[in-house]
Amino acid sequence: MPRTQVPGQTPGPAAAGQRGPPQLPTNLSRTAAILLAAGSSSRMKGAVADKVLASLAGKPVFAHTVGAFYRSGVVDTFIVTYRDQAQMIELSEYAPTPTLFVPGGRERQDSVAAALAELPDDVKYVFIHDCARPLIRAEQLVALHKIVRREDAVVLAHRVTDTIKEHHGEGRLRTLPRKLLWAMETPQVFSRKLICRAYARVAERKLTITDDASAVELLNHPIALLENEHPNPKLTTAADLAHVGFLLSSGLDA
Repeated sequence: MPRTQVPGQTPGPAAAGQRGPPQLPTNLSRTAAILLAAGSSSRMKGAVADKVLASLAGKPVFAHTVGAFYRSGVVDTFIVTYRDQAQMIELSEYAPTPTLFVPGGRERQDSVAAALAELPDDVKYVFIHDCARPLIRAEQLVALHKIVRREDAVVLAHRVTDTIKEHHGEGRLRTLPRKLLWAMETPQVFSRKLICRAYARVAERKLTITDDASAVELLNHPIALLENEHPNPKLTTAADLAHVGFLLSSGLDA
């Protein structure tokens, strides 16, 4: 399925009720956002056909995500991975203008690799975000953008509060030191050269990864963490829909 660029529409920001993004200073390098929307939603068990198009607090999950990026003003290039043509058409109603739509792959890492391959040559920094996290905040995107320009790699994350144990079978457990544990979220943000090198290493070694920081770890490159003190759960099961919908509707994500 070929990539598709949707120009000449403005329903994305308009649908999100935005007046337009702040203008970036002209001396800043171009920044892209890869928005991942190609997941199968299989763990929803039929509660919704497509979690990123499910309506929460009056608009689709995808629109909440796009709205935050639009308000932040830090991104000037959008690439959205999609599952099929029907989904792409629906997503395009809320996408910024212009947006490049790229067919997603079988796994998350395949979708990211496909999107990275379509980046314009002059893009220097890349946000990678799961659209199933609609509680991302514009000010966090601004903070991440500032950090990545200094560090080349930064991930939004939160401290683990539960006690985490390794299970080695036969009742043998090992407690991991909680003060060292962080739960990774998205966006995960990198210099374009770094993340492309990292994904090339993943492909070379035929590895399976579940987040983008795992790819960068293969290069032994340091990754900064931006602590998130606000809820940013990922929609995975039907129960998550009710929880995230409540947060959006009540303003408790603020």
